[in-house]
Amino acid sequence: MLHTAANPKVFQQIHIDVVRNATDDFNLFHDAEYWRRIRNNPFKGPIALGFQLESMIEHEFVRYRQGTNENELIDEYNLRFSNYQFSFVNAVKPGQAVDIDIKKPQFNPNGDVILSHRVSVKADGQLALVGYKKESPAPLFLNNPESVQFDDLNRYQDRSFLTPSGFFLKRKFMNVSNAKNFLCGSLADQRLYFDDLTDTAIFPEIFPCSLISCALLEKAKMESLDFENSPMVYTTHKISIDRKVLSAISSNDVLNILVRRVDDIDKSAQSADAESVQAYECYGLVEGGLILFRGLIGLTSLDSILKSIGV
Repeated sequence: MLHTAANPKVFQQIHIDVVRNATDDFNLFHDAEYWRRIRNNPFKGPIALGFQLESMIEHEFVRYRQGTNENELIDEYNLRFSNYQFSFVNAVKPGQAVDIDIKKPQFNPNGDVILSHRVSVKADGQLALVGYKKESPAPLFLNNPESVQFDDLNRYQDRSFLTPSGFFLKRKFMNVSNAKNFLCGSLADQRLYFDDLTDTAIFPEIFPCSLISCALLEKAKMESLDFENSPMVYTTHKISIDRKVLSAISSNDVLNILVRRVDDIDKSAQSADAESVQAYECYGLVEGGLILFRGLIGLTSLDSILKSIGV
């Protein structure tokens, strides 16, 4: 078990800005000044990014597993998919002491063959995020991509809507400099992933997934969402990443991100008004149509959050 209360992490606004810039996230909630434009903003200041928190968790697992046999277990049982399942309970603000708690692993080699850890994050002692990180031989989310016809995406323009699937396409690139900055902004040691002196180049799991935010924001902008009066916030992330595909990625490789709204989500698990929750099906595809990540992202309106807390 790993508990960081004795050495808490603290985000400053510069860390938030670095991650925003590395991922092209223009959400007003994270801007040092623009957060004031949000009507009835209950956070009273900028807040950390959801994927920033998950990257911090990923890095703590990297450090934690340096002292365990879990990496050998992952290789032995071919647990090639890394799965993140988190609910966002509260915001994390600059200057708060952030504590990560990773519980002891659960693993049954004669059962579902899933290595599972329960994880929680607290900010100044208040729960901010809770869920699981699991390693599995198959993706735990959206495990039926055959139902989605992925065409040759390179023939479509960036920021286009695909018919008849209804997906919005956002084209990004796996840039090493952005990944390094993303790690630094997530309070991670980038040398464990990128080191020119030792020719180490390992893209972290959460970095490509973090670009989902940019895709969702650009889709919302094209659909004329009012970011000041009707903003949306994350409620849940359910993401599966293929480590085998990730390990073959090189700098400047194309990443095609597909997002579309769907009805299928477990609304009983939401902390906000269940009827207000919107679910988005998301895929990240690389050369050859290989699926790097897939995820179900839950969003709700700020108005629903305010209603749930009686504001």
